[in-house]
Amino acid sequence: MSHNHDHDNELDPFAARVRALETILTQKGLIDPAAIDVIVDTYETKIGPRNGAKVVAKAWVDPDFAAWLKRDATAAIGSLGYTGRQGEHMQAVFNTADTHNLVVCTLCSCYPWSVLGLPPVWYKAPPYRSRAVIDPRGVLEEFGLILPATTKIRVWDSTAELRYLVVPMRPKGTDGWSEDRLADLVTRDAMIGTGLAREPA
Repeated sequence: MSHNHDHDNELDPFAARVRALETILTQKGLIDPAAIDVIVDTYETKIGPRNGAKVVAKAWVDPDFAAWLKRDATAAIGSLGYTGRQGEHMQAVFNTADTHNLVVCTLCSCYPWSVLGLPPVWYKAPPYRSRAVIDPRGVLEEFGLILPATTKIRVWDSTAELRYLVVPMRPKGTDGWSEDRLADLVTRDAMIGTGLAREPA
C-alpha cells in the first residue's frame, strides 16, 4: 500500500505529540501555523537566549551591575527590559574558579523564558532532571564539559517561585571588548550550566 504523507517517527514522543496537536488544531481552523511560527521565532531568536547573553555581558563589564545582579537579579534583569512570564522571580548564580553552577528543575521544567527563551528538549527530559542531581559531574561530561576534580559543582533546583541564571566566567583575552561582542560568547548552555562561555576566536 503506497502513501506519501509524512511520518513523525524521527521525532521524540513529546515532539510527536506537539506535532499531532498542532495538526489537529490547524485542521479545525483554531490556530494559524504562521502565527505559531512567529511565536516560536520570537522566543528562540528575540526573547532569548540573546537577552540572557546581554545580561551576562553587562555583568562582566559593569561591577555595579554584577553586584546588583547578585543582590536582586529580578530587578537588575528587569532594568534591561527583560521581564515577563516565567521570569518574575530570578536569582543569578556566578561561576568561579572553584565552583561551577548547574540548573535543573526536578519537578517539571521551570525555566526563565524571558532571558533564555524556550527550554531545550533535554532540559525537560526525566533523565536530565533526575541525573543532574544524582550525578551532576557525569551529566556535564555527557555534554562534553569535563571539570577539574577539585571544582565544586552546585546544583540549583528551579521552581515555580524561583528560576536561576548562571553567569559563566568571562573568557580570558577579552579585555576591552564591548558588551555586544562579549554577548556573542555567551551560550544558552553556559547560562544553564551545561557549558562554558565560548573562548574568543
